[in-house]
Amino acid sequence: MSQSIVKEPVVNLELAKDHGLTEEEFKMIKDYLGRTPTFTELGVYSVMWSEHCSYKNSILEIKKLPREGEQLLVAAGEENAGLVDIGDGLACAFKVESHNHPSAVEPYQGAATGVGGIHRDIFTMGARPIASLNSLRFGSLKTPRVRFLLDGVVRGISDYGNSFGVPVVGGEIYFDEAYEGNPLVNAMSVGIVKHGETASAIAEGIGNPVLIVGASTGCDGIHGATFASEEISEESEAKRPSVQVGDPFTEKLLLEASLEALKTGAVVGMQDMGAAGIACSSSEMTAKGGQGMNVDLDKVPAREPGMTAYELLLSESQERMLIVAEKGREQEIIDVYEKWDLNAVVIGEVVEGKDVTYWKEGEVKAQIPADSLVLGGGAPQYVREAKKPAYLDEVQGFDFSTLTHPEDQNDTLKKVLGSPNVASKRWVHEQYDTMVRTNTVNAPGASNSGVIRIKGSKRGLAVKTDCNGRYVYLNPRKGGQIAVAESARNVVCSGGKPVAITNCLNFGNPYKPEVYWTFKEALGGMGDACRVLNTPVTGGNVSLYNENPEGAIFPTPTIGMLGIVEDVEKHTMTPGFKNEGDVICYLGAPRKGLGGSEYLKAVHGLTTGDAPDIDLEFEAKLQSLLLELIRAGEINAAHDLSDGGLAAAISEMAIHSGKGAQISVKDLGSDLIEVLYSEAQSGVIVTASAEQLPKFEKRRAEAGIPFHNLGLVNGDKLVIDNVISLEVSHLSEVYESAIPKAMEQTPEAV
Repeated sequence: MSQSIVKEPVVNLELAKDHGLTEEEFKMIKDYLGRTPTFTELGVYSVMWSEHCSYKNSILEIKKLPREGEQLLVAAGEENAGLVDIGDGLACAFKVESHNHPSAVEPYQGAATGVGGIHRDIFTMGARPIASLNSLRFGSLKTPRVRFLLDGVVRGISDYGNSFGVPVVGGEIYFDEAYEGNPLVNAMSVGIVKHGETASAIAEGIGNPVLIVGASTGCDGIHGATFASEEISEESEAKRPSVQVGDPFTEKLLLEASLEALKTGAVVGMQDMGAAGIACSSSEMTAKGGQGMNVDLDKVPAREPGMTAYELLLSESQERMLIVAEKGREQEIIDVYEKWDLNAVVIGEVVEGKDVTYWKEGEVKAQIPADSLVLGGGAPQYVREAKKPAYLDEVQGFDFSTLTHPEDQNDTLKKVLGSPNVASKRWVHEQYDTMVRTNTVNAPGASNSGVIRIKGSKRGLAVKTDCNGRYVYLNPRKGGQIAVAESARNVVCSGGKPVAITNCLNFGNPYKPEVYWTFKEALGGMGDACRVLNTPVTGGNVSLYNENPEGAIFPTPTIGMLGIVEDVEKHTMTPGFKNEGDVICYLGAPRKGLGGSEYLKAVHGLTTGDAPDIDLEFEAKLQSLLLELIRAGEINAAHDLSDGGLAAAISEMAIHSGKGAQISVKDLGSDLIEVLYSEAQSGVIVTASAEQLPKFEKRRAEAGIPFHNLGLVNGDKLVIDNVISLEVSHLSEVYESAIPKAMEQTPEAV
């Protein structure tokens, strides 16, 4: 159908509200334009001013995070991803983003396109993606719908990532009723680029041509950004067309073609098309360059006949990029993409002025000041009402003396180890290609963090995604601090020095004062930890409105931590026991408090208490000592204490190695349950040989970190004082079978 006979609706306040805009925002748009917007212009503003694109309810708090550091090569938010100097003339581009709402209604494509989108953010900067991670949250595995979602999300991640050819080197998965109906699917990509070979998302140079490259544009994903900026409801299923459809093989071609095109030197600027499609990429590049852009939508390769300007601009069809080329050299770029069997079409040019103008069938369909659309420009920025949630006083005041603890600690340990949050995620990891390109050193499942070598360098990268939403729910400030500290501790336990973070801020509806208060407090905690640990924020993503009819998710500010391993052959560390007779040592803070613990949830069915205490200065000292010990070769294994506490950590070290241990924990405290299952922060278990121990002890004493000799690696049983005695093979069976058994039930949707 020709657009010329399509009658566009009358633009008024009611239509603006249908597009997710407020009355105040509709007035702002009219003020910017000096008139009522056209239907197409309304659509562009609606996606660009959605929370997903503009961060209008979050940006003022995000700006309070530490965003500067010696190794940062671009400021947070300046480009598609963070960029960090990692030495040897190389830089690392990395970022994490959400695809929560699409995955809730179409888990396979929602997760797959989340992976594709985050990789495009990396290679649009000229970096080759070398590693992928994810952070996933679901409801209870007892629920058929949850099993359906888990199955679809994992297949989506694996099918896209495996086909694209980037290994999954790490991740995390949590299960809790709080995520019922609103799963979280956060994807992270890590790439490498040489200094001086990066690309910028900018449009500049009057007369320079603008090209769209990659796949054709269809009607999938229209208003996907708006969909991601509202609560999940019964009507969400009707918005299934808002979920994009991905093609990893086309993305692989796009990767190779884009990196080759950059080497021609003819590319001025490059931007991927994710949320809000052409509307977003063209306006953001234009605003950054401070010049204007004309776009002829008739020239956009379309999959479907008769697509309107509105549809072409808002489509979120995958595997597409926008390029500004040097005038007269566009054919060089076209030749590269055509060689890879991809579209490469000139659709516009950079012009004088500051408007981005979209033409269709010889008519101007939208003419908008680009700066009025974008984050940091004219997009609205709000401070919402904040109110401390009433539930916090109740949960933090919980009386733990009312609990009756089980006497059989063998059974208790098995319950904790068999909890899906602690148990092995092998069922998931084995569906991912973790070794493609052969650079993976530490794969997911048996390590504290993923480690990947950098070819041509002795260095490697240690990377981790981490957040315990339960802690943030119980104490947002401490929960935010712990999310950063624990991700850094995991990187250090693998031999890496933490240098920077990316984040994905998953919260509920910001218009609810309790949600906004929690958001502010959690970000404040993240900032506290980043400053002490010297891990500035390079950028990330905000995902709000994560609610379903039953309520909001646990607030979940996922941290993607980047660390540098100076020598992957000498300094990479794993948690499994290494040698019979090695001494097992505990380093760190006292094991006190059960608040928010997996023990409390798995054994008593409770999520209550206060989040664990954390002393950030002490945490920094512990991490510094641990890194020194690893680099000096004075320990053989290291494992941080987190979910499940000391008992779970010791068990995992035994399971990963197949070796037993004889230990005593009496010196760690008088409350056995707290010693075994507290998730108190700033604690690690390490092992050392008798020969290593004197140097280890000297360095530890100089650092002033408390130390306890727990026992020895020995035999094929885990024996803890006279309270636990279990064959390692039996522990392994409990640990490895929990999720497969749950998934044996048909994961069909209900």
